[in-house]
Amino acid sequence: MKTHGVANRWMPLFGWMFLIFVGSTDALSAEQTSRFVVPFLLWLDPQESVATITTIHFALRKLGHFAEYAILATLFWCALRGILIAFRSFVIAGFVLFASTVFAASDEIHQSFVPSRTASPRDVMIDICGAAIALAICVALRHRSQRAQRWAYLKSEQCRF
Repeated sequence: MKTHGVANRWMPLFGWMFLIFVGSTDALSAEQTSRFVVPFLLWLDPQESVATITTIHFALRKLGHFAEYAILATLFWCALRGILIAFRSFVIAGFVLFASTVFAASDEIHQSFVPSRTASPRDVMIDICGAAIALAICVALRHRSQRAQRWAYLKSEQCRF
């Protein structure tokens, strides 16, 4: 039964890391994503200029970086919250942010070896921002939950003054 709980916590994280790794290959290069993004944008507005479509495509790719690392940090947070119960939320968030940063940097290094991709420190910064904002939300929700639990305990009959 414990093995099932560990798998439930960690397999989504490892699966997501694998998807990020695969996405760093030619499969999700700008050339490949433009094959379906550009026709979709032209379908939305056939009169749109090439410059505008290129800008939107670029922005969507950067938003993808932000979102994929926000999801990565959230999954990592959830996995660690289950085993590091004694640690404060900020400590866990710091560790997750560090690990996400290392993974983002290694992902860009991986991309530098793929001919159709380029490594960019700017992408690492976007990845870190996505992870940091997701972790800020995780910490805020955790503290809100803890406050609600304390308040419920104080209102219960178990806590009489």
